[in-house]
Amino acid sequence: MAELTAGRLLTSWQLDVPAMLLVVALGGLYGWGVLRVRARGGVWSPARTAAFAVLGLGTLVVATMSSLAVYDHVLFWPAAVQNILLDLVAPLGLALGDPLRLGVEALPEPAAARLRRAMTGRVLRLLTFPLVSTALVLATELTVYFTPYFATALRVGWLHELMYLHLLAAGCLFVVPVLTREETLPAWCSHPVRAGLVFLDGVIDAIPGVVVMTHGTLIAGAWYLHHHPAWAPDVLHDQQIGGGAMLSIAELVALPFLLTILFQWARAERVQTAALDRRLDEQQLAVAVAVPAPTASEPSAPAAPAADRVRPWWETEENEVASRIRRQHGEK
Repeated sequence: MAELTAGRLLTSWQLDVPAMLLVVALGGLYGWGVLRVRARGGVWSPARTAAFAVLGLGTLVVATMSSLAVYDHVLFWPAAVQNILLDLVAPLGLALGDPLRLGVEALPEPAAARLRRAMTGRVLRLLTFPLVSTALVLATELTVYFTPYFATALRVGWLHELMYLHLLAAGCLFVVPVLTREETLPAWCSHPVRAGLVFLDGVIDAIPGVVVMTHGTLIAGAWYLHHHPAWAPDVLHDQQIGGGAMLSIAELVALPFLLTILFQWARAERVQTAALDRRLDEQQLAVAVAVPAPTASEPSAPAAPAADRVRPWWETEENEVASRIRRQHGEK
């Protein structure tokens, strides 16, 4: 093959029919969902659509049809970048589009109910349980590189396509439930817990890159030694470059992922505070309407008894914080 220069890195492309069909199917379903929501008078954020299309589907196209796919059979580092894009970056883009919430809002009520039941089914709950899905991502990466899986996929076309899908699905099992606005995770998995899990996942995602970069034995060595082009770096050095690229991309993805969780956390707190303020305002207005101010000819009414006054928020709210405050006051 021709030497991989900066120009060819940008201009070398090849068509991958199964990957293109997947991109068209996902894009078509998402676009249909957005049109359905807007036809019903709903609103769907253009930023979510852009994240799904550009970062999600765009990364899928780059990983499977760009120069990375053209040169992945003669150089290890393009294959390593391909796999980490499919495992981490593309799932993040798809998850930012929140396809689960879009599906629930776009489908008719019976179909939306079935989708919710499927999202909370036993098998899917087990696979998307945060610690399980994190372990699946790590196990997928290590299985690809340290079993005959990867070397066989280089020789067998359909297995190579299946490996792409395997990597994408493993990444989505962790990222999509963490970022969706649908309640697919256990109740204890609050925003602070999710932030901790994302930080832990960022640490774990660095492991495959470190292992590949420092591994003394060649990965798919027989294949790459046989197909090694004269202009390419040494095969072991090529593997080290691939491991370093995996590590770098994994750490770069962890930051926006964590920032997204923190943004969702802050937004949820604002919504909860605004709802609480509205409820207190409504209670105060109800008391003011029920007890009109005395006129000049009427004597002032005695102060309202304690039972008729506006009760503190912790006596009316039904949440864990309010319950703890009520217990503390009861003990006193």
